[in-house]
Amino acid sequence: MTPTSLAPDQAHARLHELTVIDVRTPGEYASGHIAGAHNIPLDRLDAAVPVLRSAAERGDLAMVCASGARSARACATLTAHGIPAATLTGGTTAWSRHGHGLHRPADDRGVWPMDRQVRFVAGSLVLAGLAAGQRRSAARWLSVGVAGGLVYSAVSGGCAMARVLARLPLNQPRATDLDATLATLAAKGQ
Repeated sequence: MTPTSLAPDQAHARLHELTVIDVRTPGEYASGHIAGAHNIPLDRLDAAVPVLRSAAERGDLAMVCASGARSARACATLTAHGIPAATLTGGTTAWSRHGHGLHRPADDRGVWPMDRQVRFVAGSLVLAGLAAGQRRSAARWLSVGVAGGLVYSAVSGGCAMARVLARLPLNQPRATDLDATLATLAAKGQ
């Protein structure tokens, strides 16, 4: 079993028959998601495997994130558990670019997407390292370290800074949110 992918227009045409799982952080999800998508953050996916297995038995799963990278990892995780799933190519960014709308709840927390959070923190650290380096040259190593981390992130496809930022309270689901999502998915099978 190999994970498959869906182009935004393919997913849009099949939206009524797909169970869409958004694996971004709750803050990113709240900033705009595909209507009807269920939020199960990537780092909580293992806890949702039994419910997702049942959901996959009832119909196709489509995994979504901002760019497609995290949803591809989610598909690989589910595939390892014997659960078929497809990833939305290009994520919500491509979805929007193709003219498909995103649902933004009225209580939008206004949290930036993870890639924007990473760019902000990385840029701030580089500037801080350069500024502090004017007084103490060793402080420039902070900038070198961040730059190296960004290069490694681009080459490896993973981002340690994003994993750290995902643990911030503003990016964390309330336990009741995840429990409610799993209960909703489980109830659809009854």
